[in-house]
Amino acid sequence: MPAKPTKPRHAIAIVERLRDAVDSLSFRAPVAHVYNPLVYAWPCTRAYLERFARRDIDALFLGMNPGPFGMAQTGVPFGEVGFVRDWIGIHEPVGKPPREHPKRPIEGFECMRSEVSGQRFWGFAKERFTTPERFFQRFFVWNYCPLVFLEDSGRNLTPDKLREAERRTLFSHCDDALRALITELAPRRVVGIGRFARLCLERVVDGAIEVGEILHPSPASPLANKGWAPQVERQLTALGVDGFTTRASAARKPS
Repeated sequence: MPAKPTKPRHAIAIVERLRDAVDSLSFRAPVAHVYNPLVYAWPCTRAYLERFARRDIDALFLGMNPGPFGMAQTGVPFGEVGFVRDWIGIHEPVGKPPREHPKRPIEGFECMRSEVSGQRFWGFAKERFTTPERFFQRFFVWNYCPLVFLEDSGRNLTPDKLREAERRTLFSHCDDALRALITELAPRRVVGIGRFARLCLERVVDGAIEVGEILHPSPASPLANKGWAPQVERQLTALGVDGFTTRASAARKPS
C-alpha cells in the first residue's frame, strides 16, 4: 500500500539554495534582462511549498522555466494569475526585479495578461480534482529553471537557447536542486511537461525512478492547440497515472 503523503522537511531550504545560486549568475546577449521570481515573488513561492509540497506522492510534474505572464508574475509554476489567486489560493505580495523590461513589467496579481499554458494546466487539474488539496495530495508541480530570460525586444528566451558555457553553469545548479527535491518528495514517478523537462529528469534520475512525458500546454505548440487536455489525459493513462479521466471521457471509452 502506498505511503501516506507527509510534509517534507527540507523543500524550502532546497529552493532557497537554488534561488541564491542562480541569482548570482550573469548572462550575455542575446539575454538583456533576467528575472528571478524566487527573489521578488518569494512570499508566493514559499507559501506554495509550505502548503502543497508532500512526500511519497504519485508524481512530480516538471516544467521548463517561468512564463512572463505566469510564474514570473506569481512565483508559482504555470502560475496564471487567476488560477493561483482563486483556485490555488495564494495571493502574497510581489515585488520587482532589479532591472525591468518596459515591455514585460512585473505587476504581480494586478497583471491583466493571461498565461495560456497555466490556464490549460491548472484548468485541467481543477476539472479533474475540483480542489487543490485533492490534487496536491497526490502530485506536485515544479519548474526545472527558476529564471526568466528576455531579449532586448522583450521576447522570451528559453534556457536551452543560452550560450553553452552559461547553460552548463546554470543547469548544474538546476540539476542539483532537482535531484535534491526528488529525494525530498520521493515521488513514485516523475513526468516532464514537454521534451526539455523529460530530458532533464532522465539526466538527473539516471534510471533510478520512472520518467514520463506529457505534451506541453504552450500555445506555441500546434499539437497542444488541437485539444491539449484530451491528449494529455491519454498520455497519463498510458503512463499509469490515474485520476485524470473525466466522467465524460470515461463514458466515451469502449467497454
